[in-house]
Amino acid sequence: QVQLMESGGGSVQAGGSLRLSCAGHGYFYYSNYCMAWFRQAPVNEREGVAALFTGGGNTYYADSVEGRFTISQGNAKNTLYLQMNSLKPEDTAMYYCAADRAPCTVAALSPKAVFGSWGQGTQVTVSS
Repeated sequence: QVQLMESGGGSVQAGGSLRLSCAGHGYFYYSNYCMAWFRQAPVNEREGVAALFTGGGNTYYADSVEGRFTISQGNAKNTLYLQMNSLKPEDTAMYYCAADRAPCTVAALSPKAVFGSWGQGTQVTVSS
């Protein structure tokens, strides 16, 4: 298991940008992980936003954020970012970082995807 902590959330107006960070602690340096961002608004189902594999390869995005959000890995293998541009009010949600010691596929964005480690979340609020 690894421990994850998100930061970077906040309140912005529509059209603005935010950059979320996820710092991981644990055995990141010894294994590769599928790392992902999920979000959940109070009345909605959990939604997979973006995912990548720390060992390299494809990135995956939800249709709702494609072209606006970018997932990336920091130079330190245990850091994950989500650059969010052109934010919309419907992007308002609690955003969570997740990690699992397994390769990533598009299935990683499924609301029922199983990840072994989750952060506590960071709130993003976009006003119109």
